[in-house]
Amino acid sequence: MTAEGPSGTVLVGLDDTPHAWLAADWAAREAELRGAGLRIVHAVPVVSAAEAGTEPADQADARVLDAAAGVLDDARARTAAAHPGLRTDSVLGNGLPAEVLLDASHDADLIVVGTRGRGGFSGLLLGSVSLKTAAHADRPVVIVRAHTEKAAHGDVVIGVRDEGDEEAVRFGLAEAALRRTTARLVHAWTPLTRAGLMVPQVSQVDAEQRLHQQILEHATRPAAEYPEVPTETVLAVGSAAGALVEASEGAALVVVPRHPPAGRLGMRLGSVVHALVHHALCPVAVVPTA
Repeated sequence: MTAEGPSGTVLVGLDDTPHAWLAADWAAREAELRGAGLRIVHAVPVVSAAEAGTEPADQADARVLDAAAGVLDDARARTAAAHPGLRTDSVLGNGLPAEVLLDASHDADLIVVGTRGRGGFSGLLLGSVSLKTAAHADRPVVIVRAHTEKAAHGDVVIGVRDEGDEEAVRFGLAEAALRRTTARLVHAWTPLTRAGLMVPQVSQVDAEQRLHQQILEHATRPAAEYPEVPTETVLAVGSAAGALVEASEGAALVVVPRHPPAGRLGMRLGSVVHALVHHALCPVAVVPTA
């Protein structure tokens, strides 16, 4: 799915914490850019007997649901005040937050979640909810880290690993088109001989560099579908995580592909995504690849 089209739905997971409200504000602006609707999702857990204490279970459930309904009422009121005319609906789900978000996203174009960046979430977004959502969603997920809400007017940075990243590149180009800004494709590489004891030969390094330049040039092919978007390429030497974190300064958004896990025990989200979630200076979009 891409950011194209005059309709659709942007879904945001919300609890009553400051970083979740930042995510909601970002999602509302994104929905306006797309001409889409906004769906606000709030999850409540099943009240256990221990949590209910001496209170009857049905009364405990009703109390939790009333509080959750109040969160959604506040969210709709805040959104209507800040974004009049934006089509908004809400979903109150019962269960684990990431599962509720994924269930509610079946017809959404984009999922937005918030995080503090270090130490995980609190409340609805407790622990690894943002990472779990990004790891399992079948559509793009934007993670809005605290203190990145002002990064709204810069370039869209797109991380490229290999030729299979066209879907992420298309998503990033579409986001750049919405913002009328530049798309900057970044591919990082490290000379293979640098890690060993052998001194790199100039011819070897040149051959490796040409190979990585070809990968980057191949990744720019979807740019022909977005002629209105200025496109730049950056071939960086070093780690991909470091290059993308550095490129995130002043950017509106960093887009990275999510590749299938390598082997049975491979991580669903790679080290680059984890580094960006913790250290990027702008929101991060994770786009699943085939």
